[in-house]
Amino acid sequence: MTSLPQTRSAKKLGLVIDLDVCVGCHACVISCKEWNTGAYGNALSDQHPYGDDVSGTFLNRIHSFEVVPDGGQVIGEAGDARVVHFPKSCLHCEDAPCVTVCPTGASYKRAEDGIVLVDEDKCIGCGLCAWSCAYGAREMDLAAGVMKKCTLCVDRIYNETLQQEDRVPSCVRTCPANARHYGDLGDPTSEVSVMVAERGGFDLMPEQETRPTNKYLPPRARTSLASAAPMIPLAENTEGARGFFAWLDKTLDRI
Repeated sequence: MTSLPQTRSAKKLGLVIDLDVCVGCHACVISCKEWNTGAYGNALSDQHPYGDDVSGTFLNRIHSFEVVPDGGQVIGEAGDARVVHFPKSCLHCEDAPCVTVCPTGASYKRAEDGIVLVDEDKCIGCGLCAWSCAYGAREMDLAAGVMKKCTLCVDRIYNETLQQEDRVPSCVRTCPANARHYGDLGDPTSEVSVMVAERGGFDLMPEQETRPTNKYLPPRARTSLASAAPMIPLAENTEGARGFFAWLDKTLDRI
């Protein structure tokens, strides 16, 4: 089995995902697949992409949930329900069970920045790492016969031939809602660490004790429609209206 690095840098690169502003557009999913298919290892394959039984390998997926407010058993009972879009990829855990369960050393965690990667030359496709991952963040590439996962775009973030603004994961660069943020979560003064502290960022499924590096920012409270600003009351008497307002009054009377 593979061991986690005994000596680690304080640097912990990862993502912070804002569930309040993610709109579920899947731009990050498509950008991730496009970049990784053309940039590293084997392509992320698809099976029967235009058929009835479609399947494929993705390193990032989005799940959408309709959330019932606290205190309600059914939607609408305790207030307005809302849809939360939940992006999911590898969380680059501190105590990553996918690493320690690997029999060949293919799955490993880098000591210098905490990124968890797969050496595809060593992977035998046994699937043990996928079984051990509490988050379902690993996928078997059926064409290549090896396990694939988020690499945090390690080939982008250290690529000095790219412009500085492009040295971030593809999903972060693409997100139109600015819901994805990248940085060093081991540095308490970094932008992402400050964001987590101010917004009450949380670990996904902390009871698993994997200590994920990636954090999620909770959705903010919404103002219900019923408690929104009151509507301006309609005028009771519109006689004497002139010009545009007279035309508008007549038009509305016809509706």
